[in-house]
Amino acid sequence: MKPFNGFCRFLGIGSVLVSSSIFAEYALEEVTVQGVKERLNQQGALADTIMKTEVISSDDIEDKNAINLSEALEGTPGVRVNNECSMCGVKRILLNGMKGEQTTILVDGLPSHTLISGFYAVDAIPTTGIERIDVARGAGASLIAPEAIGGVVNIITKEAVESAAELDISGGENGFKKLGFLGTGVSEDGTAKATLIAQYDVRDQFDADDNGVSESPHLENLSLISRFSKDIGLSNHLSFRVAHIRSEIFGGPMLGKTFADGKISSPSDVLERYDEVGSAALFKDGDVKEDYIGKAWELTEWVETERDELAFTWLSELTDKWNMALSTSYAKHTQDSFYEGFDYQAVDEMLFFDAKFNWMVHNDHLLTFGIDQRVETLNSHSRAGAQSNKYVSDSFDYDVTGFYLQDTWQPSDSFEVALALRLDKVKADFTDPQKPGVEINRTIVSPRMDVRYFHNDYWTSRLSGGRGYRAPLSFFESDHGMLDSEAGFEVDIDELERSLSTTYALSYENAPLTATLSVAYTQVDNLATISEKEVDGESVPLLTQLDETASVSVADLAIGYQVTANFGLDLILESFFYDKTFRESYSIAPSDKRITFNMDWDVNDWELITTVVWFGERNLTKYGYEGYDQMAVDVNDIKYGVESSQKTTTADAYFIVNSKVQRELGENLSAYIGVNNLLDETQAGNDESPLMYDAGGNIDVAYIHGSLRGREAYAGVTWKF
Repeated sequence: MKPFNGFCRFLGIGSVLVSSSIFAEYALEEVTVQGVKERLNQQGALADTIMKTEVISSDDIEDKNAINLSEALEGTPGVRVNNECSMCGVKRILLNGMKGEQTTILVDGLPSHTLISGFYAVDAIPTTGIERIDVARGAGASLIAPEAIGGVVNIITKEAVESAAELDISGGENGFKKLGFLGTGVSEDGTAKATLIAQYDVRDQFDADDNGVSESPHLENLSLISRFSKDIGLSNHLSFRVAHIRSEIFGGPMLGKTFADGKISSPSDVLERYDEVGSAALFKDGDVKEDYIGKAWELTEWVETERDELAFTWLSELTDKWNMALSTSYAKHTQDSFYEGFDYQAVDEMLFFDAKFNWMVHNDHLLTFGIDQRVETLNSHSRAGAQSNKYVSDSFDYDVTGFYLQDTWQPSDSFEVALALRLDKVKADFTDPQKPGVEINRTIVSPRMDVRYFHNDYWTSRLSGGRGYRAPLSFFESDHGMLDSEAGFEVDIDELERSLSTTYALSYENAPLTATLSVAYTQVDNLATISEKEVDGESVPLLTQLDETASVSVADLAIGYQVTANFGLDLILESFFYDKTFRESYSIAPSDKRITFNMDWDVNDWELITTVVWFGERNLTKYGYEGYDQMAVDVNDIKYGVESSQKTTTADAYFIVNSKVQRELGENLSAYIGVNNLLDETQAGNDESPLMYDAGGNIDVAYIHGSLRGREAYAGVTWKF
């Protein structure tokens, strides 16, 4: 049966089936995804939508024992999670080889993250209460998120289907603790539903080379989320979501140890002792591999964030051919942080509104159109930065008003096409007094095309292409707060990043075998990057844009084979091909070759899940890596072999192995044990520290090319009642 017929029926009985995510992306898309949810348990399988979509189910999340969004996304084809700082542990979600700031995160189809929250948000987004995660790659993958040059990650909240509760408690090595609660309630007539989610999780610092400085920070998160929906008659549906998330990160000197300024037992100990007077030496013999002997604050990175989110959607069936969805969301991200003597405070607020209309022209022809507006303001300041008359804050005003139109047509049972077009008025203004004028004021057109063709019962092709844009607004987003308190910094942005992307996927499905081969190409103009500028004889960090066009190609193959009803295997092979311009824009070298193998075996009441991931060798010089283990180093000495402390410029291949065993102890109780990074593979433990000195003798924390957190065994129980 054609999906539009199901779509019409879906709207007609909204009191039974409508969820808050019905208009998350394309209205048609949500219905078809939910209709085939049971077929999406294998990694790499395609959602039954026109565009190529990776679906991570709640079962997948449970199998990984993922406690946050970044862990839930690990191992998904075309998705990489980069750790871009060994101190603050900042994580970036990279889609189709793009940068983290070019990925848009939606919750139930609506924007809920500000431009700076993508840095410290992904490790704070809880997995408790997630129904699934949809990942759509490529520019224009969402009608309401045109700035997603890399693609969209859409987190779908579990909707109540019964009155029940679930409690998950686990703990393990390295101070790991997690408490997750999910409660759902449904009224007697089934028209009102409520979901309550709470999660607390914590991990201690990790120091593999025992030099007193962590390679992975202390993480502590608390999330409280509630969602309520109400059907009004047979034609109207209201949903409301509210969330409060708090996160604290502390990296650098190991808590509980003694340094030049005494023993530290908490972040407050470090911040209270900040005296602006640096030590003569940070490490014994000036070598980052030796003990840290400086003051604790000199290598401390501390970030505390709070985020409040509100979202509301009204879905209404106007006639048997017309329906509409009015949605609004609000997010407030507050950050207080300290980076090795430089403080950064920011309040980032975002308000979004969308009015969407769907007209069922015919059973095989759907027209979608609407208007939306996103208004965001960032107000930031720094006490240390204010001491310099050259300091320029990254405060900004961002305003986008857009109109979109999409025509989805199914001329035959084997062919579907969706053509979309957005027209946006984009205004971006850096509001610091030293940045007069409006930097970006553009009207821009962004087209998108998605095609699906069924060759026969087994083979399906999907082709997508589109243009996108992004305003690179925040210095913080590209350098995550590593600012110079004496020299300040400069912003030189006057153009939107502009992208063009195409994706083709060929999938085969014939039990017990499924396979998907996909290739993608993206090019970006005006790519933002960090450079340097000479101001009064000093080198000042500069957020600027590249003149050259940058491009990246991606190829991946996902194969799933169900050996028996209880035993399944998955294999994913991925390669990323960056041109010289794109490589040089990265501050941290991403992995460009990856193979993932997964085994899932159910026997009686037992389940065993094992995942093995291979990361390929990389030439780090292609990404501009150059650093030294020792501070007192002379380049000429290295050249003539007198003394060499130069860090490696080759990242060796390595394996990460994760395994979990779960046992059903009854109808409502289960227990599990597992281990992440079974082989204890870490860069600092097996190779070298991510700490480095540059040629000028300045310390840095980002010589990263391998795993930074070691083995972590855990155990837990899940109780449903």
